[in-house]
This record gives sequence, structure tokens and C-alpha cells, in this order.
Amino acid sequence: MATKKNAKAKKKVSSKKQEEKVLNEEIKEEKKGKKVKEDKKNQKGEKKEVKKETKKEKKPKKKGRIREFFREVKKELSLVKWPSKKDMVKYSIATIVFVLFFALFFYIIDIIVAALKTWV
Repeated sequence: MATKKNAKAKKKVSSKKQEEKVLNEEIKEEKKGKKVKEDKKNQKGEKKEVKKETKKEKKPKKKGRIREFFREVKKELSLVKWPSKKDMVKYSIATIVFVLFFALFFYIIDIIVAALKTWV
């Protein structure tokens, strides 16, 4: 039984090592690609490279952009953690109390200022 576990563990380790090798190779290729691009930038000048990049990026049609916008909005809203009903009641009560407190506070300040105005 112990040998079976060891064999499974060795397979997992070897597969992880293979994945790491593949990832390392991909990273090396990306770095090589970046170096080549940087060399081209230095040779041709940065302005020309920027112009090429902007030409490559085509804006989607207006309908496509609108659809994409709403897709992204939907995606973002699915990530939002919405408050529970209990939390909403708690926050609503706190807001109402806060507003009433400050309404009363400014009303009292107004009465005091009006009294001072008539007294002076």
C-alpha cells in the first residue's frame, strides 16, 4: 500500500516538474520575443512603432462596442457582493437617523442665529 502511494506521489511530482519546464520554456520564448521587439524599437525609432501599434488595434463597430460594454457591466455586477436584507434595513435606519439628526441640528442653529439677529 505504501509503495502505491509513493508511486502516485512520484507521478504527481514528475507531472509538476514537466509543467514547470513547459512554463519556463514559454517564459523564455516571451522574453526572447520582447527583446526582439525592443531591438526593433531602437532601430526604427519609437514613433514608428507606436504608429504601427495604433493601426493594428481596430475599434469594433458601434453595435459591437455597446454589446461589449453591457457584457462587461454584467460580468462586473456578478462579482459584486450584494448586502443582505438585514444589512439593508440596518443601513437604511442608520441613514434616516443621521439625516434627522442633522436636520434638527441645523434647525436649532437657524433658530439661534435668528434670535441673535433680532436681539442685536
